Amino acid sequence: MIESVLAANRGEIARRVFRTCRDLGIGTVAVFSDADADAPHVAEADAAVRLPGAAPADTYLRGDLIVAAARAAGADAVHPGYGFLSENAEFARAVGAAGLTWIGPPPEAIAAMGSKIEAKKLMAAADVPVLPELDPDAVAPADLPVLVKASAGGGGRGMRVVRAMDELADAVAAARREAQSAFGDPAVFCEPLLERARHIEVQIVADRHGTVWALGERECSIQRRHQKIVEEAPSPAVTPALRERLCAAAVDAARAIGYVGAGTVEFLLADDGRFFFLEMNTRLQVEHPVTECLYGVDLVRLQIEVAEGRALPAEPPPPRPGHAIEVRLYAEDPAAGWRPGSGVLHTFDVPGVDAAFDLPGRGAGYGVRLDAGVGAGGEVGVHYDPMLAKVIVWEETRAGAARRLRAALAGARLHGVVTNRDLLVRILAEPAFLAGDTHTGYIDQVGLDALAAPLADARAVRVSALAAALADAELNRAAAPVQRGLPSGWRNVPSQPQRKTFEGPDGAAIEVAYRLARGGLIADGYDGVDLVRAVVVDEAGGEVEVTLDAAGVRRVFRVRAVGDRLFVDSPLGPVALRALPRFADPGDLVAPGSLLAPMPGTVVRVDVEPGDSVTEGQTLVVLEAMKMEHPVTAPAAGTVAELNVAAGQQVEAGAVLAVIAEPPSSEGGSE
Repeated sequence: MIESVLAANRGEIARRVFRTCRDLGIGTVAVFSDADADAPHVAEADAAVRLPGAAPADTYLRGDLIVAAARAAGADAVHPGYGFLSENAEFARAVGAAGLTWIGPPPEAIAAMGSKIEAKKLMAAADVPVLPELDPDAVAPADLPVLVKASAGGGGRGMRVVRAMDELADAVAAARREAQSAFGDPAVFCEPLLERARHIEVQIVADRHGTVWALGERECSIQRRHQKIVEEAPSPAVTPALRERLCAAAVDAARAIGYVGAGTVEFLLADDGRFFFLEMNTRLQVEHPVTECLYGVDLVRLQIEVAEGRALPAEPPPPRPGHAIEVRLYAEDPAAGWRPGSGVLHTFDVPGVDAAFDLPGRGAGYGVRLDAGVGAGGEVGVHYDPMLAKVIVWEETRAGAARRLRAALAGARLHGVVTNRDLLVRILAEPAFLAGDTHTGYIDQVGLDALAAPLADARAVRVSALAAALADAELNRAAAPVQRGLPSGWRNVPSQPQRKTFEGPDGAAIEVAYRLARGGLIADGYDGVDLVRAVVVDEAGGEVEVTLDAAGVRRVFRVRAVGDRLFVDSPLGPVALRALPRFADPGDLVAPGSLLAPMPGTVVRVDVEPGDSVTEGQTLVVLEAMKMEHPVTAPAAGTVAELNVAAGQQVEAGAVLAVIAEPPSSEGGSE
């Protein structure tokens, strides 16, 4: 019997493992990097061991340190979670050699599936359908389009789509760099790109006694950068007959390698109903909650029980009526090339949550589940994946699940870092999604411009700015040392209006001019809008509720002020504003043409030198942040007048990477 489990991971998956351990009466041990010292998973564990450093290579990828941590804390078992060392056969062997129980498949099974190149050969030998493998050096024009893939690891890292031969060399080089950084293995291969294919995966659980369960399929086709962002079970495209074939193939795959524990067999499903083995994840998947909802099981509990040697029942439980959908909430800006965000998460509140890391109502009823790796006041850093949380809804119907999940996301209060929340809400309301017509090219087909559009339109932003101005005045009044009971903006004799200027979500300035007169609110450009009330609900937290009446319709705007930033939540959509000072500080100005780092990160490549001519959109510098590469491009044509970085250098957000001078004018002069 296992008495204490070390989670060799961080964030929400470590918290997920700890929740089941608490249910079973098992002790818990966390490991943490310096960047995670105050993370929730550390506080929730019975014991925690520091891994000095912040980079994954120095911390969560150091198997020797993790084994030593388990020994030091008295753990007798290790759960790897997902990512990091979860699919590292040598780490699994090291855990066993140290006399600890490995809560995962045998190292031999991990090794067999650890190389996608070798895994495809094994699956072909087991009569599981596979796509042909292509050597990157042998790809010909007739093979295009192809997908470049890392042989090790997953999560969309080390993957590139190539549609033209002149793109191949750069794509292979970039994939190799990313694979080396994320998995320590630069090996890549190519395979034919199936257009409009669906990503379907089957959850399996196997014990040491020869029983293998297949717990249905998950639809994971909606992806960005080849990484899933929306997952559901069951798939709207899978018929009972197709489900039977998929599950049989998954069981064959598991038996072919002597699999034990929980794992996932992934397939590409073509339009014509043919499916092909994609890879096998020898670990728990991020999207495992949708299967738990549908089958009423605790997959982490099953992992622990299998590791203890228990036998599974001969047949898996049947699926229950209903549909489950999960979305991944990321700190990233889809409209800016999926640029990751970082900083303090000042507010994190999702309404209507029925369970955390658990089945809603312990599986007795439908509801909303939240698996979060962060909390309000937490720091979102640049060293790890930018996922903040998973929000899961289990409902009676697919349409009902989409509606309930959409409402939970739209009503969430997320302050401090940019997120993909608006994108997720729009996907859940998009006609093709609601019709079940999704595939791996879904986002490109519908259009990122439409899906990434803010929920709050221009009118909503302007009304939110008025609410922010009134809230700011109310906070100032509440903090006044004398006469704080006077109405905000009160004047004995009407004079000039009060003025506030904000930077809007698009960077444009929004000026609000208003007066509070006997007859109510008088605001420039806000005909028919009147203030009903403004109430400070949390002075220390900077929160005010402003109720506005517009043409007879009342709405409540919840405003939170943090420094010069104001976050406004209302039924019109969330709006983030920045209060602008009346006079700009000269020290805050940068030279015209300055190319600023969009995020903290490491410079992995510099493609230009001072004096080079560049074109609009040309990649000048490549940054690595949150385990992904992010190109920084020229905003316009010009000449590199100044270059301030070199490969390997660490930069902060807003650092001036380069200065681009405008090209000479047609008259021969320069500007």
